[in-house]
Amino acid sequence: MTSKIGLDQVLVEKARTSARKVAEDTQRFIDLHTTVAVERTVCRLLGIDGINEVEVPMPNVVVEHLTQKSILSDGAALRIGNAMAELGIGPQEVAEGIDKGEIDLAAIPMHREEEIREALAPVVQATMARIDANVARRKEYLSDFGDKQGPYIYLIVATGNIYEDITQAKAAAKQGADVIAVIRTTGQSLLDFVPYGATTEGFGGTYATQENFRLMRAALDEVGEEQKRYIRLCNYCSGLCMPEIAAMGALERLDVMLNDALYGILFRDINMQRTIVDQYFSRVINGYAGVIINTGEDNYLTTADAYEEAHTVLASQFLNEQFALMAGLPEEQMGLGHAFEMDPELPNAFLYELAQAQMAREIFPKAPLKYMPPTKFMTGNIFRGHVQDALFNMVTILTQQKIHLLGMMTEAIHTPFMSDRALAIENAQYIFRTMADLGEDIEYKKGGIIQSRAQEVLQKAADLLGEIERTGLFATLEKGVFADIKRPLDGGKGLDGVVTKSDRYFNPFVETMHKKEVRA
Repeated sequence: MTSKIGLDQVLVEKARTSARKVAEDTQRFIDLHTTVAVERTVCRLLGIDGINEVEVPMPNVVVEHLTQKSILSDGAALRIGNAMAELGIGPQEVAEGIDKGEIDLAAIPMHREEEIREALAPVVQATMARIDANVARRKEYLSDFGDKQGPYIYLIVATGNIYEDITQAKAAAKQGADVIAVIRTTGQSLLDFVPYGATTEGFGGTYATQENFRLMRAALDEVGEEQKRYIRLCNYCSGLCMPEIAAMGALERLDVMLNDALYGILFRDINMQRTIVDQYFSRVINGYAGVIINTGEDNYLTTADAYEEAHTVLASQFLNEQFALMAGLPEEQMGLGHAFEMDPELPNAFLYELAQAQMAREIFPKAPLKYMPPTKFMTGNIFRGHVQDALFNMVTILTQQKIHLLGMMTEAIHTPFMSDRALAIENAQYIFRTMADLGEDIEYKKGGIIQSRAQEVLQKAADLLGEIERTGLFATLEKGVFADIKRPLDGGKGLDGVVTKSDRYFNPFVETMHKKEVRA
């Protein structure tokens, strides 16, 4: 791609190389460690499901047992597979036996690794076949209906009640939405377990549960078949249960997941060691299942100044790219995030926003970039807000952003009404239609404001990544480089759930997903 804004490709490669070295250095830590969330995810992928008499999820029952017996470092697969080989029962029966106090995984004589893997193989294969079938079904829908060529219109539902969410999601899809994101209930990212079953009492959003995923997927398939369009389903694969939610999404055919390497550390005060291990397995799963990840750089700009700290957004995009590649997730599934969040009072703010978006498009040409609307400077003046959203829509179509979260004129007032969504869709469709090819016709003045701004941001990002390469990611997070938020290495939530792997540890799902070709 020839750069329309005169980007220095040597500098782009310098930044990418630094980010790769940071990711490789961090991966050495990841490879030596596992977490309670990773092992619960293994349990779920082995088919362990449901809750016990006091409503504790069965994957938690098993992993708490492994922790209490000081054998979590061996991994759930080894110990469950050993019990299967010894007792001739399946993973669910093993979990139920643990819950009843009838099975002690630490007391079962150890079988040879070959026998353990042989016992696990049919279960692993069955899970992989289910995920493969979901990938095939998505491809079948897209083959039958075709896929949208322009930006995906992305809308949010957040009632707290999955059944009301379904009603609103169907209405949004009929109005023109291409992606429906079901916002999670406030605080779910801090729960170290995944709730079970259909839920109706979320606050500010709806609980992410496997049953809720199943219900919404079926509803969107129904309306998609009526509309002759494939409606993508999005949820939030972050927090203390990041890889578990990725597994649930893979099993229920979600299409998009909010999945950032650093978000939980910065914005939920989850321990950095815990998050960095969890994000790896979550991305292995998302990569294999054909799920597009959305990263959360837009959040930086709600705490830090969008003009002054723009380079941190680009640096984080480079890091998210490299962490995703380390997990086998292809560029075509990287919805790297950014946002239209500069102060409207800043002279030439639109030009700076355009420079940032065009720069992201050129640096990550294969990525389905996720572009977020103005929120920080929405005032409650719905008329000005509608204009701000229109300018945001213009940048999207001019720079070929792909996943376009619609701005709402009632942002900062209330959760959008269906009528608000209809007006937002109408606004976006009008601009996308009338400016469809304007970006191709535009050239930018050499040495002008847009080119100069892009080069400045790129230079600062490359310098920052070089510094992170020298100091390491963990030390960088302690300094508060991203979003002006400092996090200690041994602070935050969830550190007690991180353990060093034993010499006999293995994760059959990471092994199997990496063996096969990753599908976009």
